[in-house]
Amino acid sequence: MTQFLLRRVGYSLVTIILATVIVFALSRMSGDPRLLYLNAFSHVGPEVWEAWGRKLGLDKPLPLQYLYWLRDVLLGDWGESIDTGIPVWTAVTDRLPLTLKLTGGGFVFAVLVGIPLGVLSGVYRSSFWDYLGRTMAVLGQSVPAFWLAIVLILIFSVKLELLPAAGQGGISHYIMPSIILGWFGSAGFLRLTRSAMLDVMDSEYVKLARAKGVGKFTLVWKHAFRNALIAPLTYGGLLLAGFATGTVLTETIYALPGLGRLALQAVYANDFPILQGSVLFFAAMYVIFAFILDMIYAFVDPRIRYE
Repeated sequence: MTQFLLRRVGYSLVTIILATVIVFALSRMSGDPRLLYLNAFSHVGPEVWEAWGRKLGLDKPLPLQYLYWLRDVLLGDWGESIDTGIPVWTAVTDRLPLTLKLTGGGFVFAVLVGIPLGVLSGVYRSSFWDYLGRTMAVLGQSVPAFWLAIVLILIFSVKLELLPAAGQGGISHYIMPSIILGWFGSAGFLRLTRSAMLDVMDSEYVKLARAKGVGKFTLVWKHAFRNALIAPLTYGGLLLAGFATGTVLTETIYALPGLGRLALQAVYANDFPILQGSVLFFAAMYVIFAFILDMIYAFVDPRIRYE
């Protein structure tokens, strides 16, 4: 187990380092950063130009520029926003809690809807639950999220006046955004869980357990579901990372000031430092979620830790 853990930590560190190299390379490929910082000035003298070059470390060779930039990132100095002058670290971390709340809400919705319906659909095939599950799966993957978001606002905010249409606040502000964020993911959970349960329920050990008189609940949730968990678990880890980095649409529709909306605003304003910090945070979140998923794998299926 220790060797497995160390190997996964090593993979995660290499992935993060590669992400920093890619982000730095893209920043230099986009042009001289001084053109962004000095955009407000139509003409600047060579002294000012060279002074900004020394300030940004552009007077050094490219490998040294990367090392100095990486040192500043590790120390928490991510620069300042060109648009607002706020430190990038402050701007990103202030928006992060809301995005994590939205991510958690969407993931909980996807799990609570997709997995139980997938289990029922796989166990009771060709029944009402099976038809309901397959219908939900088709709707979840075919109905556009932005259209559904508008419909939910029309019904629950305009007509029934039960939920707020936009902004942040209590739990009620996150109900509709969580549904929209988890809508597509619930369909994926449902399809994968149903397929895995169909395979497991036809296996020999399940038939043997049924012949021995094992109860329905124990047979389904202890014997069958645990062995069908690998595929939904893999999807869940990727889905959670995707939620954390793909909340732009939901945050824009419901006017939530999260990290995704911050990155979108940075694109519109050509605010390169903010966009760079957001991308680094997104990459780190992907790596962290993938590492957690690997650890869960090792406990669900002990054979994995020896591969």
